[in-house]
Amino acid sequence: MKFRLVLFVLSFVLSLAIPADRLVNNCSDAWIAASNSQALPAGLGVNIHFTDPQPGEIKMIADAGFRWVRMDFKWDMTEKERGRYDFTSYDRLIAALEQRKIRALFILDYGNPLYDNGAPPRTKPSQQAFARWATAAARHFAGHGVIWEIYNEPNIKIFWPPRPNVDEYVALALAVGRAFRAELPNEKLIGPATSGIDFPFLESCFKAGLLEYWSAVSVHPYRQSDPETAANDYCQLRKLIAAYRTARGERVFADEGIPIISSEWGYSSVWRGMDEQKQSALLAREILTNIADGIPISIWYDWRDDGLDASDPEHHFGLVHNAYHQERDQVYEPKAAYLAAKTVSAFFDEYEFEKRLLVGSSDDYVLIFRKGADVRIAAWTTLLAPHRLTIPLAPGQYAMTSYNGQTVGSITAGQTGLAIEISPAPLYLTRVQHADR
Repeated sequence: MKFRLVLFVLSFVLSLAIPADRLVNNCSDAWIAASNSQALPAGLGVNIHFTDPQPGEIKMIADAGFRWVRMDFKWDMTEKERGRYDFTSYDRLIAALEQRKIRALFILDYGNPLYDNGAPPRTKPSQQAFARWATAAARHFAGHGVIWEIYNEPNIKIFWPPRPNVDEYVALALAVGRAFRAELPNEKLIGPATSGIDFPFLESCFKAGLLEYWSAVSVHPYRQSDPETAANDYCQLRKLIAAYRTARGERVFADEGIPIISSEWGYSSVWRGMDEQKQSALLAREILTNIADGIPISIWYDWRDDGLDASDPEHHFGLVHNAYHQERDQVYEPKAAYLAAKTVSAFFDEYEFEKRLLVGSSDDYVLIFRKGADVRIAAWTTLLAPHRLTIPLAPGQYAMTSYNGQTVGSITAGQTGLAIEISPAPLYLTRVQHADR
């Protein structure tokens, strides 16, 4: 969950490795409502780096609409003597989360000095020890709704030194999957949490049969390009999952399948050409893109800035600044991205994605969300220059809200629809009055 600039470069290189026959520029299944989509904010989460939150911290996370946190569940922290497990620190975290009705996605990760000198679990004895520890952890927290993710970014050498080896990872994941199946069949296991959407690595996992054991496929779709570009990647990955399930004799229908989880993805506010306002707009677009493309859980990286160095992108992925203020109601100073997350989760609360309207150019996005008879709309463009377009909506008056929660005013739709100006910052619309009233 570190070194995002390096990972961006690697993700770009990995994208070049996708076979030509798998490249799809406009996948027909992108931007189509899926049956496994969740209404906001049920699937929104954030990465954290602690087991003991500061007073008031979990309240801030919940107030922004997050219902999940993702956190490393480290082997070396919880097994310091062979076969003796201490999950006390994670008990404290679970208790704090459950007070605010937040669930945990725990990453089963990294080596342990007790086995192979702390190297990734690549030998059979260390893999078996890892599987025993993982099942002990899942048994300890059974009933708490935890999702267990098998490792973090095993496709890069930072986390699988000295170099990634998909066969080693597959052997580990199979050992854990078989242990869960035998001892804890009701616990949810996902993987492989790749850096980027690494199709060769993912396909090797599927070919080895890991889809038999996983409830979802997790990826980290980092990029410094527009978040909307992930839609075709998701579509392609979904087709690859379906192909391997069908190859194993399973019937796969268009409205079912193993879902994709975006378990880590964010934008640093100090990347070149980026600032806190742009980061916040991209957060809103990332979440809306994921929801519209059938991603049931979207976890932003990350909760708070890791440091103060303005030249270090890793220090500035957070939704809040680094300093803790015990005397304040909001114990961390919110960045614009925090307000964007809070707004999107509140504005579309319990609304489900229905469709994307094709208006203007392919660079323009108009997403329709519905809750019963009520409709809410998100509109933006990936073009740098704002421009006007007409959305074919029913006549009436519509309230406008900015992506960071500010009331913009109202606008009236006529017989030809609603003429508005859109920009890279999403605009939210809701009908408040019919034209004949």
